[in-house]
Amino acid sequence: MPSTPDLCDAHPEEIRVVTGHHWIAYGARTSFDGPVRTVKCHEDNSRVKELVNTPGEGRVLVIDGGGSLRHALIGDLLAAKARDHGWTGVVIHGACRDVEVLATIDVGVLALGSVPVKSVRNGEGQIDVPVLIGGVSIRPGHHLYADPNGIVVADRALD
Repeated sequence: MPSTPDLCDAHPEEIRVVTGHHWIAYGARTSFDGPVRTVKCHEDNSRVKELVNTPGEGRVLVIDGGGSLRHALIGDLLAAKARDHGWTGVVIHGACRDVEVLATIDVGVLALGSVPVKSVRNGEGQIDVPVLIGGVSIRPGHHLYADPNGIVVADRALD
């Protein structure tokens, strides 16, 4: 995978940089990329649990949790499910938990922070809808690249 700075240099007109947030890497994989699927939810990870239990096929799950740090939208169990089902990474505009275990799971996990409080589960949330994070509209099928430099999105896979 090319680095996000190299992608920005090579494809400046195609890259959109997710800004305005300090992303923290929690998973064992610190660089990842893939086609996007999205979940929009607020403090309820019901739809996240559904998706990580489906074939990831090298995709990246982008979760728009509205930036809430009150409830974790993913922890060690769901991250392990994501890994086991072939997801390459998870980007959470919100919080995660079980960070000491996440660091040992071979999947990318980027979040705004961590909190020990689990998610509520009321069956709420939307799958595969456009989300707006860091000034960037992210849609299912877009290609997301993440590394220690940041997160960038393009309409297609770039090399």
